[in-house]
Amino acid sequence: MSPLLQGILTIIIGVGGCIGYFWSANLVLDKVIFPPKGDDAGRNINRANAVRPWLFLLPAIVALGLYLVYPVFGSFWRSLFNRAGDEFIGLGNYTTMFGDGEFRTALTNNLLWVLFVPAASTFLGLLVAQLTDRLSWGNIAKSLIFMPMAISFVGASLIWKFVYANDPDIGIINAIRDAFGAAPLDPLQVGFWNNFFLMFILVWIQTGFAMVILSAALRGIPEETIEAAIIDGASPAQIFFRIKVPQIMGTIVVVWTTITILVLKVFDIVYAMTGGNFGTQILPSYMMEYMFRDDGRATAVAFVIMVLVLPVMIWNIVQAQKEVR
Repeated sequence: MSPLLQGILTIIIGVGGCIGYFWSANLVLDKVIFPPKGDDAGRNINRANAVRPWLFLLPAIVALGLYLVYPVFGSFWRSLFNRAGDEFIGLGNYTTMFGDGEFRTALTNNLLWVLFVPAASTFLGLLVAQLTDRLSWGNIAKSLIFMPMAISFVGASLIWKFVYANDPDIGIINAIRDAFGAAPLDPLQVGFWNNFFLMFILVWIQTGFAMVILSAALRGIPEETIEAAIIDGASPAQIFFRIKVPQIMGTIVVVWTTITILVLKVFDIVYAMTGGNFGTQILPSYMMEYMFRDDGRATAVAFVIMVLVLPVMIWNIVQAQKEVR
């Protein structure tokens, strides 16, 4: 069968199936379950109208339920088996994982990432949005700062490898050290601080995202409140911290939590820059180590990441709903 014929047949079956479902569901509802006749005719009509929207939504609810719920339970169930997936070991993968020093290092490093990257990205994005808001060339500056968002994490890592290069003729850090007569070093092998060198890359990428969202929020503040503050003699710093920031606090929280969720999923930067060596392991890169040789351990790590992300995601949704209201 040709692809064109397959496509047409799929559309006919899909659209026809939807029409058939809605027609038969209405028929059963109006003729069998709540027929508009007898002593309860009026009550049955009201009941049928209350149930009808849920009948229309039922296929989507079932599909979304399977799409969202099944992978969660499937992953958790798989994490209870051994490497080959043929022996049930209960929580063995979890106890082994929490006893592994590399996992604890990854967990600690992830905590550092969650504390530093969202705070730095949101702060720099807010700072740039405020400083460029009234400039004639502000849009050019914003475009340049937003540009890293178009670069993949691996591409950005390759760019920053030049910044962190051992050669003083290429790497900025070693060029500065060379100017002061210090010997060259590899920044990515400096214990503890190499984590921050990797975090700078994500901050560089995400500052543009924070700037765009916060710039729109700043423009939404009524001019009357700013003018009233100026008439009352407020300084620019007082206007910013006491008038503007409180009014956009909901947006700041949404930006911060959105970047936090991203941080808990990023592995590309660590994988491309250090491969998780030199004490830079994080949970997603730790999971990648086991993905192709121990499915049970890898899914256990994935489940831990999901548990960590879930509260932040729920809080993000609640804050976004408050912002909409």
